[in-house]
Amino acid sequence: MDTEYLVVGAGSAGCVVAARLAESGARVVLLEAGPRDWLPWIHIPAGVLKLIHNPKVNWMFASEPEAGTAGRPIHWPRGRVLGGSSSINGMLYVRGHAADFDGWAQMGCRGWSYEEVLPYFRKSENYIQGTSELRGKDGVLQVEDYRTILPLTHRFVEAAQQAGHARRADLNDGEQTGVGYSQSTRLGRWRGSTAQTFLASARGRANLRVETDAQAGRLLFDGKRCVGATFRQGGAMREIRASREVVVCGGAVNSPHLLQVSGIGPGAHLHDIGVEVLHDLPGVGANLQDHYVARVSHRVRGSISTNQLATGLRLMVEVAKFALSGNGALTFGVTTAQVFCNSREGLASPDLQLLFTPASYDPVRFGKLEREGGMTVAVCPVRPDSRGTIMAGSADPFARPRIQPNYLSAASDQAVLAAGIRLTRAIFAAPAMAQHSVVETLPGPDVQSDAALLDYMRGYGNTLYHPVGTCRMGEGPGAVVDSRLRVHGIGGLRVIDASVMPALTSGNTNAPTIMIGEKGAAMILEDARG
Repeated sequence: MDTEYLVVGAGSAGCVVAARLAESGARVVLLEAGPRDWLPWIHIPAGVLKLIHNPKVNWMFASEPEAGTAGRPIHWPRGRVLGGSSSINGMLYVRGHAADFDGWAQMGCRGWSYEEVLPYFRKSENYIQGTSELRGKDGVLQVEDYRTILPLTHRFVEAAQQAGHARRADLNDGEQTGVGYSQSTRLGRWRGSTAQTFLASARGRANLRVETDAQAGRLLFDGKRCVGATFRQGGAMREIRASREVVVCGGAVNSPHLLQVSGIGPGAHLHDIGVEVLHDLPGVGANLQDHYVARVSHRVRGSISTNQLATGLRLMVEVAKFALSGNGALTFGVTTAQVFCNSREGLASPDLQLLFTPASYDPVRFGKLEREGGMTVAVCPVRPDSRGTIMAGSADPFARPRIQPNYLSAASDQAVLAAGIRLTRAIFAAPAMAQHSVVETLPGPDVQSDAALLDYMRGYGNTLYHPVGTCRMGEGPGAVVDSRLRVHGIGGLRVIDASVMPALTSGNTNAPTIMIGEKGAAMILEDARG
């Protein structure tokens, strides 16, 4: 089997890259380790709660136990299915702050300033609520406001304003600061994954071949040029070669792992695990960043939460609404409103995201709704200073890598998260929300001091599922790919996914990852034209 372009990983970026390359007329093969996106829960927005712990479509990774999580391993769901994590995530569309991308440019990523990435955000999207110089209307990715909004969400937006946060009409306007309603990726009433949007738009092309249940093993090389990959499918090992380029789109976990087991990475570590070193590239697997959150939850009175709508007759009513009109609770993702704010004075852009949902969950197993009505804010420091690693534990390409996020290892992250909890409490204490609160259930009214809050963060905090940075873009020591996403020192090989982000964006990472896919595909085609 051969092709011009081999794309490894059909996730948020991989589907975009494969579709755009196929549109050019090039022959493209797309490998996906998981199955086709046949599982019904994938396509129903509220089905996200059925996917977080589902091994049929989920890699079910876990971080190593560490001090920042009180010795707990943290469950790391990542999509193992067409569409990748865009098929199992909460569907939030959050581009980030303009300063995020200007910061990338200042770090040496040429061509990645906000002004330079904005056209690719606009190219990908069809924003249902209208177009502007900032929002796109002609893309295949449908973005829209929530179809059904429970009164609790309106009260939260009102309370945030009472607590001093300005109302922002569009949280994707590049500025973010303030409170506003969430936007999500849709396909009518259904989930709008990159498989159901970008890949679907190109799937009829004879020059695009999609191989599912095909897990990459190792990359193949001719000297220091990548010429293909091996993969396991149906219990047999197969091989595919690409005459132009191999594009790795495995995400922040799988991309560095694939490079490492193929001989590209920190030489001493590769030697220790028995991998022959092809190219000593120390940054592969380093610079891991993730959004670590602590939740503030309240028991609800005088209003309906998602918890009550998820059982009995009310659930049957919601199923009927979804079937007949495409509205109701089954269209919910995970977060209905958000606040972007500063943990302290003097910051140029927000360092906190407060994500509200009119629901409450089991404090240990997130995704399991509590029986009683509740409401929750996930408090997220959006620019964490803590850094971790993802490293292959052996030469076996099908063994799990070791995930060491080092959550809360930076004292600054502890301080920002504590400040965010206090700011969230101020919103819950505002009149619009106070009228609907029975009691704070998490962390609980007795948890007030810095020490008590830190214990809570460590004992109950969790990932917001946004790992990035493990194949960092840039120049100099620690960089893995250059500004055109080509792996340093290796020909014919690019990485195009969230792993190339030099620093986390302010908010959820699916939209920026899709933008990286758009811009990366454009770079490939530009370079091919010479």
